[in-house]
Amino acid sequence: MLMRTDPFRELDRLAQQVIGGTARPSAMPMDAYRSGDEFLVHFDLPGIDPETIELDVERNVLTVRAERRDPAPEDAQKLVAERPTGTFTRQLFLGDTLDTERIDASYESGVLTLRIPVAEQAKPRRIRITGGTPSRKQLTG
Repeated sequence: MLMRTDPFRELDRLAQQVIGGTARPSAMPMDAYRSGDEFLVHFDLPGIDPETIELDVERNVLTVRAERRDPAPEDAQKLVAERPTGTFTRQLFLGDTLDTERIDASYESGVLTLRIPVAEQAKPRRIRITGGTPSRKQLTG
């Protein structure tokens, strides 16, 4: 199971609407869903150099960190600067049913995709019934 918590996300959105600026870079938008025996998570990271993306897992907490650098030279006169730059961080709390040892990550067209398999012990399995004694009907029949 994939759990998401970011208690300040809505507060940041409200502050951004009221104040009109960004005190810190926006959160990484993401989609997450289960497909078969794996969870897929997609993060929108347009304009991010893949070399700046870091993924860490510690105690079932997955941390995604990426940096978007300002493309303008330092001495450039900026006319408009609406695209956020800086370090973006997002944490996901992963349930015990996920295999954090086998996470696969890929980055294509500005989207970071994580594939997180369901742990073997968490997959449903059929239990075979063997042996047993014959029923009374079979003995007297």
